[in-house]
Amino acid sequence: MAGQTIFERLDANIPLDDTERAVLESVSSAARGPLMERAAAYDESGEFPWENVQLINQLGLNAMFVPEEYGGSPLSYTCYLACVREISAACAATGIVWATNFHAMKPVIDFGTDDQKRRILPRLAEGALASLAITEPNAGSDATGMTTRFREDGDEIVIDGGKIFITNGDVADFYLVFGKWDAIENPKAAISVLVLEKGTPGLEVLGKERKMGTNASSTAQLAFDGARVPRANLIGAPGDGLKILFSSLNKSRPSIAAHALGIARAAFDDAVAYINERQQSGRKIIEFQGVQFMLADLAAELLMCESWLWQVGQQIGAGVNDIGIEASVLKMRASDIAMRVTTDAVQLLGGYGYCKEHRVERLMRDAKITQIWEGTNQVHRQLIGRSFLQK
Repeated sequence: MAGQTIFERLDANIPLDDTERAVLESVSSAARGPLMERAAAYDESGEFPWENVQLINQLGLNAMFVPEEYGGSPLSYTCYLACVREISAACAATGIVWATNFHAMKPVIDFGTDDQKRRILPRLAEGALASLAITEPNAGSDATGMTTRFREDGDEIVIDGGKIFITNGDVADFYLVFGKWDAIENPKAAISVLVLEKGTPGLEVLGKERKMGTNASSTAQLAFDGARVPRANLIGAPGDGLKILFSSLNKSRPSIAAHALGIARAAFDDAVAYINERQQSGRKIIEFQGVQFMLADLAAELLMCESWLWQVGQQIGAGVNDIGIEASVLKMRASDIAMRVTTDAVQLLGGYGYCKEHRVERLMRDAKITQIWEGTNQVHRQLIGRSFLQK
């Protein structure tokens, strides 16, 4: 259509039905209103964005994960990704808070028993917060190094150990915790997963990290000292953890990509608006050929990456499971372009870009984590390259 940018044409063709497009419009309205307006203050204070969580709950967004029989109003995975992108463009910290609910509770939806789903999912649909507890000081990208232990004691499981870098760790109502089953010696075969609830004796929040960016998203250190959960809270069987983890990562890594692309799109829009207004030597900055080349390269990479986002999203929505390499390519490229776009946006704004009064400064800090978590980009490059090894 005349007057539309190439990004607007791409957005108009995201494969959503009428209901999903209406939901996305509601999310976009909230994102460009209250979420964006509060973002700088939350970044400055580092306070948890409870107002934003309340708004997300008013929109019923947690319900889109949850099957109808458990109180949800399920929508497509593509719609979820589109909402993550919109929320993250407005407030990257809030995008993390909300998306972590999906990351943590999707394994319950996919692998949980009917009893587990009936106990947990209605509360999630109503707005409960969730947390995914995997990382330890010596077990980051290599989960087999984790030392948290699960010991069976009658009808209970006793948890001992600790976790670091846990999103929502100090505010969550539910924790999806990965550890090793004490009776299984093989480190890979021992990995298991269970649900732990807020307030469980033996669970302690040791503190929160002070970070470069996404400051309103709390990142906590957790300790488990003889914490006990019912045996009925084990997801799957002892030793099913690695299978469940890989399945979860294949769905959460595209979510990280959507988060990164939201940040990137916000920075790109801010840079374009600025260079259309700012003048040097009597000309708009955008009229200089070198700047146009810079803009063209960023736009081309963003467009290709977003197109891949929607393609992978559709595959996951269609039930394709063998999608690990596709998810790695998406997460790696989306996070790399987010860092490049935000860095170049700061450059295009010059001295103003380095000052907090313009949000590109914050977006650049927020973008960096997307290259690190859910597997560092070095790990993803190794996974992608190794996939071509002929056996």
